[in-house]
Amino acid sequence: MSAIAFLFPGQGSQRVGMGRDLVARHPELLDRYYRPADELLGFPLSRLCWEGPAEELRDTRVTQPAVFLTSLVTLEVMRSHGVEPALVAGHSLGEYTALVCAGVLDWRDALRLVRRRGELMAAVNERTPGAMAAVIGLGAAAVEKLCASTGAEQGGVVEVANYNEPGQLVLSGTAAAVRATAAAAKEAGARKVVILDVGAPFHCSLMRDVEAAFRADLEAVPFHEPRIPVVANVTADYVRGADGAVDGLRRQLAGSVRWTETLERLAADGATAFVEIGPGKVLTGFARATRPEIPQYATRDARQLGRAIKALTDNGERVSPVVD
Repeated sequence: MSAIAFLFPGQGSQRVGMGRDLVARHPELLDRYYRPADELLGFPLSRLCWEGPAEELRDTRVTQPAVFLTSLVTLEVMRSHGVEPALVAGHSLGEYTALVCAGVLDWRDALRLVRRRGELMAAVNERTPGAMAAVIGLGAAAVEKLCASTGAEQGGVVEVANYNEPGQLVLSGTAAAVRATAAAAKEAGARKVVILDVGAPFHCSLMRDVEAAFRADLEAVPFHEPRIPVVANVTADYVRGADGAVDGLRRQLAGSVRWTETLERLAADGATAFVEIGPGKVLTGFARATRPEIPQYATRDARQLGRAIKALTDNGERVSPVVD
């Protein structure tokens, strides 16, 4: 039996035009998701997704709801063709969509939380300007050591925010400390170092200032038991009930995204395909680098989504993959 794992992307997957071709083919998505989302948020999220401008779409307070909503409507189309996951996980922001997929959160509640999360993260950056950088070609132990030594020298914060794949980690922290560590990584033999265009220093201890405020937001929302196994970012282990989901989202603000371990967990538990549900193809690349023997599918536009549906169904007939 097949065990399809749905992977939901986070910030960085946004692009102007995302979701527009899906709405053209499935106009029912307008009344089901886009118009309610615009009304709930109080700004034209649908227009920003489809038309931009790109600068406004990059604002963390807009980006996070935009990626969430696009992933959600992609999930809706996938499910309308009878393709269901046996396992789910989401990268950073994508964990909210994974929890909606698993029945833990109502999508409207998740959208409110995502918006609030983006506002809190942007506020941290306004108080303490930060930076993030991708380091490619150095192992985790070497990068962690550089963070410790350079952070101490700079008197700032620099930590590993994302363990994306065996050869790619992301730094996060105060701007000067991140840039100094990025330079040290290059000198230490990193194949490539890229300063990322992001709206805040995600997944590092600078975010602890907003954990208490966000916990109150989380506790005001109904959470339910997962109907599908969900792997959490901060533990790379399964969400244990509704309380476990709340705790995972709270800890995720300042905790590392343990994505390599997440993919390994899904593979060990029988995943036979990784399907990235949303506007990007970043997670497809991480899956290919981590477990290349497992097929990967992107769904970033209607054409790719159609190809994935065709590959994951039996001659177009509805299927419901489960763990054997």
